[in-house]
Amino acid sequence: MTQINTIIFDLGGVLIDWNPDYLYKKLISDPVERKWFFDNVCTAEWNEEQDGGRLISEANNILINEYPAFKSLIEAYYDRWEEMLGGPISETVSIFNNLRKTGKFKFYALTNWSAETFPKALDLYEFLHWFDGRLVSGEEKTRKPFYDFYELLINKFSIDKSNAIFIDDNLRNITAAEIFGLKSIHFTSASELENNLISRGLLT
Repeated sequence: MTQINTIIFDLGGVLIDWNPDYLYKKLISDPVERKWFFDNVCTAEWNEEQDGGRLISEANNILINEYPAFKSLIEAYYDRWEEMLGGPISETVSIFNNLRKTGKFKFYALTNWSAETFPKALDLYEFLHWFDGRLVSGEEKTRKPFYDFYELLINKFSIDKSNAIFIDDNLRNITAAEIFGLKSIHFTSASELENNLISRGLLT
């Protein structure tokens, strides 16, 4: 059995609770209207372009030109971005810390995140400084699930992917990682992650 010595974490949805609903419940009280807004205006696909390196100012202008009546709601997405953060997922952060205490692993973050908002997260969350290295999609101008983002991580930090395992809550990203050749764990809950790590002999 291959010895795992490297653990790669996704951030949002695994270590950090991020959800635009936390903000937009304050701004659009009707859930049907709010869903329409996310499905048609500030969509997940639109947000992913910022994760891929597009500037927030450019992203806002694109939507405001198309939906001028929603200007204030569009601008709120990044002006009030911190209100989308629910804080650390403390159970997973605890698992991360317990893994650190073993002294057996290197740790890396592979995250889809805007280069313009990630510095705010670094100020907010001390555990983001526990990693041996981080790769932020917005800084690299590529993102999961694209092959080159995984490859960049491996090459930049000289990781032997046969000795690494990747944790992400997005099944699309897990599938891409496994095609790339990274053993992966699909994160669904902290308790399931802990059980998975124990079953692999990575935690006791």
